[in-house]
Amino acid sequence: MSNKIVRTFSASTQDLEMLEALARYHGFSKSATITSLIRKEFWRVFPAGTEAIQPEAGARVDGPSPSGSRD
Repeated sequence: MSNKIVRTFSASTQDLEMLEALARYHGFSKSATITSLIRKEFWRVFPAGTEAIQPEAGARVDGPSPSGSRD
C-alpha cells in the first residue's frame, strides 16, 4: 500500500506543514485554522464589509461602508 497524500486544494508539502504547525499552536483543526485566517484577511481587506457581507451589529467599523451611507 502506498502512502499517497490526497488534497482537495493545491498546496506544497511545506504549506501543509505550516498549516499543521499553526493549527497545533492555536489548538484548532486545520479547517478551523483556514477559516480563521480567511476571516482575519476578509475584515482586513473589507473593514466595513461588502454589500452582501455586513459586520455584526455593534461591531466597530474603521472603514467606509460599501454603499457609502452607513453611519
